[in-house]
Amino acid sequence: MDVTIEPSTVEGSAPAPPSKSYTHRAILAGGYSNSVTVANPLMSADTRATIRAVEAFGGDVTHDADAGTLEIEGFDGEPTVPDDVIDCANSGTTMRLATATAGLVDGVTVLTGDDSLRSRPQGPLLRALEQLAGRAESTRENGQAPLVVGGPLMGGSAPLPGDVSSQFVTALLFAGAATDAGVDITLQTELKSAPYVDITLDLLDDFGVSARRTGRGFSVGGRQRYRRREPYTVPGDFSSTSYLLAAGAIAGAEPVTVTGVYPSQQGDEAIVDLLGEMGAGIEWDREAGELSVTADTLSGIEASVADTPDLLPTLAVLGATAEGTTRLTDCEHVRYKETDRVAAMADALSTMGAAVEEREDELRVDGDESTLQGATLDGRGDHRIVMALSVAGLAAEGETTVTGAEHVNVSFPDFFEALEGIGTELSRTE
Repeated sequence: MDVTIEPSTVEGSAPAPPSKSYTHRAILAGGYSNSVTVANPLMSADTRATIRAVEAFGGDVTHDADAGTLEIEGFDGEPTVPDDVIDCANSGTTMRLATATAGLVDGVTVLTGDDSLRSRPQGPLLRALEQLAGRAESTRENGQAPLVVGGPLMGGSAPLPGDVSSQFVTALLFAGAATDAGVDITLQTELKSAPYVDITLDLLDDFGVSARRTGRGFSVGGRQRYRRREPYTVPGDFSSTSYLLAAGAIAGAEPVTVTGVYPSQQGDEAIVDLLGEMGAGIEWDREAGELSVTADTLSGIEASVADTPDLLPTLAVLGATAEGTTRLTDCEHVRYKETDRVAAMADALSTMGAAVEEREDELRVDGDESTLQGATLDGRGDHRIVMALSVAGLAAEGETTVTGAEHVNVSFPDFFEALEGIGTELSRTE
């Protein structure tokens, strides 16, 4: 599907979609449990992949659309050998979480995904599982899927690089609680995207599992049971909220309000302070969960995305509409997502007429030298690129067409409906 965005002004309100990060973890924790209800889950292509993985390991997940819940009967810390290959589709989170879970199985599990996922790095996690007495192989011997994983893991100590993916840490913490000895993770390099591990620690605690930071990494004790009596409610997603806030900040005729956003461990909550730093009017009623943005003249900023990689596309678009230069640093790990998001945003914004300078670990956008023009842009099969470029289209002269727009189903299936709801003029072409 292609979507064409007309230059538009926006106003009004839209609900934040549920957090993808919390939903993935809640589904998996439900799988590790005996039984749990997850309320307000994000039902997207990625989270459905995690549901399929939980069911492949012996769990059962029922979606009650009317109630807005998932009823999960889990495998209670003892996953069984899947009947078939686990297809993680485009979900890197599913791949990493399911790979470590497969290490608990007394048998062999095969995991794969689409072309994009089969190009993403898994080697550090495979080596860590081997350190913990598991079997972990890449069929092409390149550290990428398809993967063959066997167990059961005994637990113990495992070194991990921190600058490739925080999901490796999350995966080992989840599985480590179900091993006999537990898992001690030693980080070999500085941890990037650290708030995502904070989300993991927060959720594990909600399911009765004790895990902690140590001086050199993280540790989780073994022989723990995942348990939760009350339904678990997924909070709103700040990564997805960032696109709606950016739309309001650059094209708002009146304030744009996003509802259902409450404080949490999400690193992308930083978008609130960053928009304020750029000069947008921001008001957040934390108790009511209402976050409003008012458009104003924006100014370029310098921001590290070491802990907030998913904000890079949003911030790059904001920089293209701001006065002065926006400098996004510490972004090398952003190249290892569904696509190389640094290169993708540099290429697309340049095509639109922005003045962009791409470096290995940095992206600069000079708003003073940028006048956005409508263009046909490749969404790169990446939900975040599609959404960010759609927002850029609001401020461009002429129509902007983004190809492969259906990929928003990965994290924000109702994104274009939300944009239309606040006044965006757009059309879809199948």
